[in-house]
Amino acid sequence: MRLDIKLYRGYVNDQELIVFGHVFSSLAPDKYEIDRRGYRHAKSVIKMFTISPIKNAEVTLHFRELEVRTRTLNDGYFRFTIPYNEFLESGWHKYSVSCKVGDKGIVEQGELLKPFKSRLGIISDIDDTFLISHTHNFFKKLYVILTRNIDNREVFDDVVPHYQALSRAGQEGEGTFNSFFYVSSSEWNLYQFILQFARMHDLPKAIIKLKKIKTGLADFLFTGRGGHDHKFIKIKDIISFYPQLQYVLMGDDSQHDPQLYERICKVFPVNVKAVYIRQTKSRQKEKVLKILRNLEDLGVATCYFKDSGKAIDHSRKIGIV
Repeated sequence: MRLDIKLYRGYVNDQELIVFGHVFSSLAPDKYEIDRRGYRHAKSVIKMFTISPIKNAEVTLHFRELEVRTRTLNDGYFRFTIPYNEFLESGWHKYSVSCKVGDKGIVEQGELLKPFKSRLGIISDIDDTFLISHTHNFFKKLYVILTRNIDNREVFDDVVPHYQALSRAGQEGEGTFNSFFYVSSSEWNLYQFILQFARMHDLPKAIIKLKKIKTGLADFLFTGRGGHDHKFIKIKDIISFYPQLQYVLMGDDSQHDPQLYERICKVFPVNVKAVYIRQTKSRQKEKVLKILRNLEDLGVATCYFKDSGKAIDHSRKIGIV
């Protein structure tokens, strides 16, 4: 049996530390190359979804003087949610997780974020918000995933300077930044692709929160589909974890981001500064316009845009960049 671990970026505040990942008896999804061409790329993508998580495996978190054990859930997922009030400087910090199953053992290193003092947190969807994905067309989306490797996937024009401006807004110190969170209905299988894509295009380094991992070819055919309540839960958890921040929510109109963000604004009536929705078709949707008018009545600035240049102008106009 093989043993592998995939760790994700964790995060910490002044009271609590959160770290999470998966354990596998196969190669983890990030071990497959995503820059291959032709059928080799399709083969890598399919292998990323035909994996074997290990349930009830014992894992141990090591962070500074901290050493804590837990076990994986049925899908191989583990999460450490730990009281933590030791002083920790702002920025990224290394941690490690070890796992032993039978006579096999493994240690992997990850990183977690202690945010810098700021006034803004940015929560962004991924598909068709900054990554062109064609989520409104099921078959085209699958075709793109299988036939276009990471070198051939694209961001929308001007989205990078907008996100970079939001990352630096209000920050004056060298190396400081506002915290970014990418929350998507893509599955954990695609974590490494998203990580590398964001790095390639100089998008802000972010905490990434995805959907429950999938383990078979049939699951792959429905990647990114199904309910989106997990996004509401994850966004709610982020805002609850850092309640002192004002948030900018970035999404698109191809799925349910407007409805989701309206729920968030109603639950957190003083935490959301602005909502940005990318228009993915030739015409704006009336139901989206109605939602955004309602948010404006609640005191949330909104922008429904097709060109990121319009979103940048709006951010300047309301004073967040």
